[in-house]
Amino acid sequence: MALRLYQKLRHPFVPPSNLSIKATPTRRFSVHNSITMPQSDHSRKLVLEVKEKLEKEYPSLPIGKNGRDDEDMILWFLKDRRFSTEDAVAKLTKAIKWRQEFKVSELSEESVKNVAQTGKSYVHDFLDVNDRPVLIVVASKHFPGMQDPVEDEKLCVFLIEKALGKLPAGKEEILGIFDLRGFGTKNADIKFLTFLFELCYYYYPKRLGQVLFVEAPFVFKPIWQFAKPMMKSYASLVWISCALLVPRDVGILCKFMFEIYSLKRNSYAALQSWILTNLSLVLEF
Repeated sequence: MALRLYQKLRHPFVPPSNLSIKATPTRRFSVHNSITMPQSDHSRKLVLEVKEKLEKEYPSLPIGKNGRDDEDMILWFLKDRRFSTEDAVAKLTKAIKWRQEFKVSELSEESVKNVAQTGKSYVHDFLDVNDRPVLIVVASKHFPGMQDPVEDEKLCVFLIEKALGKLPAGKEEILGIFDLRGFGTKNADIKFLTFLFELCYYYYPKRLGQVLFVEAPFVFKPIWQFAKPMMKSYASLVWISCALLVPRDVGILCKFMFEIYSLKRNSYAALQSWILTNLSLVLEF
């Protein structure tokens, strides 16, 4: 594990005086991805090529939104597969078939109401400061031994779809926040974690622009050690890092990251701006 120190060469931002801040040690794990957009004319040509191949080779696949003729979906999978038409066709075929089998189009607020009432996961009302929809997971409310795993999977897919439905024009990614406060062994669920990784890689590639695991307790360490190799196999999807914010300077992140629940957006934006312009330590795996 390598340790690198980043010092932002900017004037420090003084947080609003009306915010009461108490520095506490925090830990944040982050997962990032980035996309390079090609020239539009070349993209259009490849989209049509994939569209024709799907029509010719897989005529039984559905059409319409999220179907074999959905050009936005085709373009997204092309970007994920670095504009390889063969790879994009293969991955699109798998994704479209999965959507049929999982009956994604039939998911609704009513169909996931019971499991959603646990409060274990939801889409936040506000966008983050980068105008991304925010999907929040409260891990301490997840009890795999007591709750139906199929219903958990349905809720997960429904919320991803809901978050994507809130994307503003020109935005393509969502933010995921895992609240690990109070997380214990009773909340650990390797099977669901595997399902989540498969969702992100096969069916919603590069949709998670960033994932924050906040205030991870010691008991979370073996879970993370197990997850790392799985995520490394998804190297084409994510870049993995663990960021530890210096308590003296920016250790307030964890305390206020979840006060997004009650803070007005302007306060949260100012706070996050201050955090991101100050000193941080990055430990890379």
